[in-house]
Amino acid sequence: MTLTDHNWQTFEHTHVWHPYAPLEGATLSYPVKSAQGVHLRLEDGRELIDGMSSWWSVIHGYNHPVLNAAAKAQIDKMAHVMFGGLTHRPAAELAERLILVTPEGLDRVFFCDSGSVSVEVAIKMAIQFWHAMGRSTKQRLLTIRHGYHGDTCGAMAVCDPDTGMHHLFRHVLPQHFFADAPLSRNDEEWNEKDIAELQTIIEQNHTQIAAVILEPIVQGAGGMRIYAPEYLRRVRSLCDRLEVLLIADEIATGFGRTGTMFACEQAGIVPDILCVGKALTGGYLSMAAVLTTGMISRGISLQPPKAFMHGPTFMANPLACAIANASIDLLINGPWQQRVAALETAFHHHLGPCREIPGVADVRIKGGIGVLELVEPVDMRSITKRFVDKGLWLRPFGKLVYLMPPYIIEKQDLELLLAGTVEAVREELAD
Repeated sequence: MTLTDHNWQTFEHTHVWHPYAPLEGATLSYPVKSAQGVHLRLEDGRELIDGMSSWWSVIHGYNHPVLNAAAKAQIDKMAHVMFGGLTHRPAAELAERLILVTPEGLDRVFFCDSGSVSVEVAIKMAIQFWHAMGRSTKQRLLTIRHGYHGDTCGAMAVCDPDTGMHHLFRHVLPQHFFADAPLSRNDEEWNEKDIAELQTIIEQNHTQIAAVILEPIVQGAGGMRIYAPEYLRRVRSLCDRLEVLLIADEIATGFGRTGTMFACEQAGIVPDILCVGKALTGGYLSMAAVLTTGMISRGISLQPPKAFMHGPTFMANPLACAIANASIDLLINGPWQQRVAALETAFHHHLGPCREIPGVADVRIKGGIGVLELVEPVDMRSITKRFVDKGLWLRPFGKLVYLMPPYIIEKQDLELLLAGTVEAVREELAD
């Protein structure tokens, strides 16, 4: 069978799964022909302004000449070579860049395939460290509700067990500790009750807990919730006092999205283990990394089995490393702070007044993240069509309509994106 311009979409619709969507039944996917800057061009000729950065990864926009050049230069040398027993310069250069841009002290780097896998690596790293320290009872994790850390088994086990997307699997997953998520959104409204349950759990169970894992400042796909930096400071202090490691999942928040290079900087804390992904390659290829300290690295390396027990086939893929190097350089050498600040200002101007719309429960804004929480869950098919008809691409979920556009979006496109979003939400709520 040869797919043609006329039948490839029918074939794909019948045979190819999409994320969190049924294969057998009525689904709606919009075929993209090309992408440039912040625009997606559909097969039918329509053009959409991307308000999602392709799930928060394409921070520099699509088809960027600098990233294209990095990919083309590397692919003529080698697209891939195994990292077991071999090494290459792009990996060393990427490790150096990551060490320079992340909080001080995180100077050991493990490369992996995706955000979910980086969480798996971080969990295994924490457990193996404590095993090496003769503390093999420390095998469980502590986290907060409304969190999302990925779709693989270890990552699913630390997602919210009730309101998350993985409750179907809860009885076959490792059982960890969950505390209520903080309600205070900033330090000015800090409430001591926010830390009380987590403090009780960690004090009573620290001999079993290898690490606390959190999404700093902003919880992503579990609810797009924003919380006070003071909470992170308190968690860091508890972890230090009770000998528990702290894992920061910055897969969604890293590389400038919240207004600082990494969200944990807003609390002035350094995690023991840091997960990064998504925007690492500017959305070009799937890649992630886990950074940790010399203390953890030495602890693992000096006790049997000495090697850290994880090794992906595509670990430190040279093509992905080369693009990631170019992406980080593009970010740090550009006006990313001003761009993210401009996004935040525009969100306040356009989305802030939506608090008065009947059917809107809340508006949340942090850096380059804008969230409308509705009273009732959205009709995904209906509201997505409204967005597309207005020339916009957004992907709401549950009760949430949220925006995380590429940093490079121009003012005119941003105005169209925000005005169209508000208009579509008003229309949807009125029907």
